[in-house]
Amino acid sequence: MDYRNKLVLAPMVRAGTLPFRLLAAEYGADITYGEEIIDHKFVHCQRVTNESLGTTDFLERGTDSVVFRTCPQERDRVVFQMGTSDAVRALKAAEIVCNDVAAIDINMGCPKAFSVSGGMGSALLSKPELIHDILTTLRRNLNTPVTCKIRLLNTRQDTVELARRIEKCGVPALAVHGRKVKDRPRDPAKWDEIADVVSALSIPVIANGDVFEYEDFKRIKDATGATSVMAARGALWNASIFSPNGKVPWEDFKREYVRKTILWDNCIKSTKTTLREIIMHYICLELPEGKGVIKCGSSADVARLYGEEDYYNFVVSNRK
Repeated sequence: MDYRNKLVLAPMVRAGTLPFRLLAAEYGADITYGEEIIDHKFVHCQRVTNESLGTTDFLERGTDSVVFRTCPQERDRVVFQMGTSDAVRALKAAEIVCNDVAAIDINMGCPKAFSVSGGMGSALLSKPELIHDILTTLRRNLNTPVTCKIRLLNTRQDTVELARRIEKCGVPALAVHGRKVKDRPRDPAKWDEIADVVSALSIPVIANGDVFEYEDFKRIKDATGATSVMAARGALWNASIFSPNGKVPWEDFKREYVRKTILWDNCIKSTKTTLREIIMHYICLELPEGKGVIKCGSSADVARLYGEEDYYNFVVSNRK
């Protein structure tokens, strides 16, 4: 896995499933992160080959509920991101999926209560010994690259010191979100503080924060010195942000996403969440389209809403 000079799709809860990752890659993303998956849940998953879709599915044991789905087309670029607070449990979870992904990443930046309350996400930022234990345990026991994604700490010095400690764990790259735990998405990302980390490390840094247009990839690289750049909301609203040819109209991107969700039998909750985010950004959920998405209970309903019944029927009838 080469982390230098890459455009990266950020991990996004419910949005970063297989259809969205593949679409982002078609538009130009070099590395695509899956949504964060908690180790507590994943250690109970069973790996299953889905002959009908040509995918590898990780199911909750004893159910047909898909926790993570991947396919050979993304094998060399997909990153499995894990939420964890325990090195042994993290290793157990990673061993289940490591041969089907390009890399494993540990989430150390999520500020949400569900993550922090379990000692995961940004709660790890104040526990450098635990960070060291998790990263070194994974690195010693896996042949798959292991990285992590952090947020800025309260002071520049604290951020740089933590980044240096992480580098010493032997990770091949570090992703840095240019906001602190208390910051909200509307607060400007602190590119200058990412630059401090870049200057202090010898490994590639993936800069993240306020990338909304293709031109922003160069802007943040110039401002921070980072070799690679990660896009989250900008990609969620229109994944063609990764294309050097410019964004396609958002309606076209949305329709391509809908077709991908049908093709890969995406979880309806994930599909609805992603469509709601797109609609809320460009128009309004209170309009007929938004209300229609909310009412959808299946992929067939989504296909009907967007006039893709023929495509849906063709795809379903041709599955093995």
